[in-house]
Amino acid sequence: MNKKLAKIKYLANNFEIIESGDHVLCAISGKPIRLEELNYWNVDLQEPYYSYKEAFLKREKLEKK
Repeated sequence: MNKKLAKIKYLANNFEIIESGDHVLCAISGKPIRLEELNYWNVDLQEPYYSYKEAFLKREKLEKK
């Protein structure tokens, strides 16, 4: 991993790289996610998630509000 944080715009079925890099950080765990492994994100919140587990935790948290 090049260790450069990318800036991403998350879209419904894809994402757009705003500033080049090789990874983003999970909004829940802070774990680095290589761009080629990025599969989970929230378009409305513009947040990436490491796996379905973190995405599920965020969804649960939002539903409790």
